[in-house]
Amino acid sequence: MARMDAIVALDIETTGLDSQRDAIIEIGAVRFKDHRVEAEWDTLIHPGCRIPPFITQLTGITDQMVLKAPPIEIALPELVQFVGDAPILGHNIDFDISFFKKFGFFKHNTLLDTYEMASVLLPTASRYGLGALAQELGVPYEERHRALGDAHTTRRVFLRLIDLALELPINLLAEIIRLGEGVEWNGYYPFRLVMRHRSGELVRAEDVKHAYQGPLFSAKSPRGIEPLRPVENPTPLNVEEISALLEPGGDFARHFPNYEYRREQIQMLKGVAQALSKGEHLIVEAGTGTGKSMAYLIPAAMWALQNQRRVVISTNTINLQDQLINKDIPDLRQALNLKLRATVLKGRSNYLCPRRLEHLRRRGPGSAEEMRVLAKVLVWLLDTSTGDRSELNLNNSAERWVWMRISAEDEGCTTENCLKKGGICPYYRVRQEALGAHLIIVNHALLLTDVAMNNRLLPDFDYLIIDEAHHMEEATTNALSYQVTYADVQRLTQQLGSPKHGILGSLLNAAEHHLDALQFASLNEHIQILTDKAFRFEQRAQQFFNAVAEFLAEQRKGEEIGMYAQQVRITPAIRTQPAWFEVETSWEETELSAKPLLEMLAKLVQGVGEILSRLPEEDEELFSGLSNIYRRLTEFHDQIGALVFKPDKGKIYWMQVNQTGNHLSLNIAPLHIGNLMERYIWHEKTSVIMTSATLTTAGAFDYLRGRLKAEEAIELSVGSPFDYETAALLYLVDDIPEPNDRQGHQRELERGLVQLCRATGGRTLVLFTSYDQLRRTSRAIQPILAKEDILVFEQGEGASPHSLLETFRITERAVLLGTRAFWEGIDVPGEALSVLVIAKLPFDVPSDPIIAARAETFEDPFYEYSLPEAILRFRQGFGRLIRTQHDRGVVAIMDRRILAKKYGQYFIDSLPRCTLQIGHLADLPRFAARWLNL
Repeated sequence: MARMDAIVALDIETTGLDSQRDAIIEIGAVRFKDHRVEAEWDTLIHPGCRIPPFITQLTGITDQMVLKAPPIEIALPELVQFVGDAPILGHNIDFDISFFKKFGFFKHNTLLDTYEMASVLLPTASRYGLGALAQELGVPYEERHRALGDAHTTRRVFLRLIDLALELPINLLAEIIRLGEGVEWNGYYPFRLVMRHRSGELVRAEDVKHAYQGPLFSAKSPRGIEPLRPVENPTPLNVEEISALLEPGGDFARHFPNYEYRREQIQMLKGVAQALSKGEHLIVEAGTGTGKSMAYLIPAAMWALQNQRRVVISTNTINLQDQLINKDIPDLRQALNLKLRATVLKGRSNYLCPRRLEHLRRRGPGSAEEMRVLAKVLVWLLDTSTGDRSELNLNNSAERWVWMRISAEDEGCTTENCLKKGGICPYYRVRQEALGAHLIIVNHALLLTDVAMNNRLLPDFDYLIIDEAHHMEEATTNALSYQVTYADVQRLTQQLGSPKHGILGSLLNAAEHHLDALQFASLNEHIQILTDKAFRFEQRAQQFFNAVAEFLAEQRKGEEIGMYAQQVRITPAIRTQPAWFEVETSWEETELSAKPLLEMLAKLVQGVGEILSRLPEEDEELFSGLSNIYRRLTEFHDQIGALVFKPDKGKIYWMQVNQTGNHLSLNIAPLHIGNLMERYIWHEKTSVIMTSATLTTAGAFDYLRGRLKAEEAIELSVGSPFDYETAALLYLVDDIPEPNDRQGHQRELERGLVQLCRATGGRTLVLFTSYDQLRRTSRAIQPILAKEDILVFEQGEGASPHSLLETFRITERAVLLGTRAFWEGIDVPGEALSVLVIAKLPFDVPSDPIIAARAETFEDPFYEYSLPEAILRFRQGFGRLIRTQHDRGVVAIMDRRILAKKYGQYFIDSLPRCTLQIGHLADLPRFAARWLNL
């Protein structure tokens, strides 16, 4: 343990998150030196206002408790005396200190932050919340959300993180300290402490240069993998022979002791094998429990091996990709003794670029975010062998922006450049693996982005399997959408810099040694003018975004934004409003400043390209950096020019500002993706198989066919092997107010959930369509169920959906409240999830710009668009309950529209045949307990 001077760990509880409007209600501080606690100080604070109920629920601090507590002005002098000039430690310490700085205190104390430390030392941790870190590091976490308890936990986490820092290679530690000098970063001081402890160790300059070397850089290049050599005339698969692999007594039954024969799985396998053999397109819906992954993997693997033809498998979620590459494909190899090569291929931005990392490392970080990400990546490189960003926790948009600057998402990142680095580029390596792989696993976004870019990302392929196909339209829409904020524009101009900093400054420094005096003077003058034009453009862009903000404010007619973000779709009617004229005028001025800037940038990019061979290798990044800025600014100019003046009929345009009004974005999305699917998928590929558990509405594929232009595909629907009539009770509540009676529905929902969860002892997942209703429900039922020792877990309270699900899974008496992330893709077999409640039928918000625009393309928008979409999501939600042959549970629908509206029967008809019970809300707990044999 590093010897250190006294440090004060500090934590506060507050009435909210805004240091200017909210107030402190409790302060806790612990002075410690090494592992020894020297003193404690804590007090409740009278905030001068009522404590919000959810804060009381979170902390246990009530209005009554602070009634006789001192106000902050009385308590502060004693705290200041306790702290003195000692360094102050906290978790997200800037938040705590912001509440004191308005009183003029702690402006000069050194700040230490366990969040910053953990971000670097635990680069792959799923969460950096205090409780999550305590669990990760094995330190006790008592009295959560009480100031003194949290201060002690912060102290313990800090000491464990110091121990981890002590284990870093000395050269890497020296590198982090060198990079952190001159940057305002609350993680710097702890690393200095550790270095002081290890000051006797020798740090050689030549070793620091290679401080980040690890498995990634020592792994061999896959250049030895032979690319596939397709058979000229493919041989059809022997369908019966392949089917026999899954029959009782077949290879799978012999290899897996607990193997279960499923007739539906073999039915699907035969359909896929025939589609591949005949070069046909197939849409196949496979019910829960079918084992669809293996039903398409077996024929895909056999086809690829037999004919040396690669098969691409596209999924929507990372979880399914991980399942395929880490479990299903290894199982397939072992069971059938196959020499099958498979790899996961992602978009370029997912992979680290060693060349761009080296450039940032030499230039040094210019902000706390850059420093945090750079140090995080250097520590991560001690262990990673992939360079895949999915291993990293990039915690916010600022960190993700920094990652983009060191990723392979760069025109200068080419195979040739990778080879100069010895083939160590992660993207180059996985590309080489893909060339020799029989199966390539991608996600939907990469698949459609690739076809839209004329196959620049994936190797050529003719055979495609799309799993989780019900997400195809949404994923493609997201991949082909454009969003921009003023902050994005500002980052680009700041990154461009001036003659003294940024890319332009680095370019001048590099060119000074490689150009004659006349050439250098000309370049210097060009950059001076370019800097001025960039400054003018940034000012005009700011004025343009201000004009958009004023337009949005006028649309609100002076009212607050409210609970949800304000979204205004830019329609012909909007463009005729007088206020829109101000937006157009402001954009014209922005465009006038953008054109000369882009012209000068283009000339500079061309000029640097011409002298690139005369620059040192390490300065090649300047060219790619300039190229990226030019490309992004050109994209901004073209996209927003279309949004304001030249809208494309095939695009959706809208403006959006968040609830607090501090994040305004302009957005563009494709109106249809079906034409893209038709042109690049159905007409280009020899065989396409689309599959999911939910592709039909009311038993028909018509809706999906229309959305994805899948008219030529053969249909196949295989049911679930589960006996839903025995396993699932579907309870339709007939006396709850409809959702349009907001207060009445909410009141009865809360009452019904409390009674139901009491009767079942928790074990319940409640699915909501809005986070607002989820939060209101949580606040209402949590304190009541707590008295019954039933815990309520709420999506959005810091924990990731995955960790929240794991906690729910292992907690005996628990209720989990979730929104969209929990309607599909979660798997909790057994009694841990015995009751599923659907609060409302999952209709999309009709005012959402994409929903509204697409609805207008139908003659009957509700029945042809809104209803089918809701049914597909409803079926996904229903599928969370019964996950194995032995599961038994209750699905309760708390939306009377399923009975009162004529469209309700479509929802019921889309489900497997269950035991159906229609009844009153008051009777639900009794029926549920009886069904579960409680």
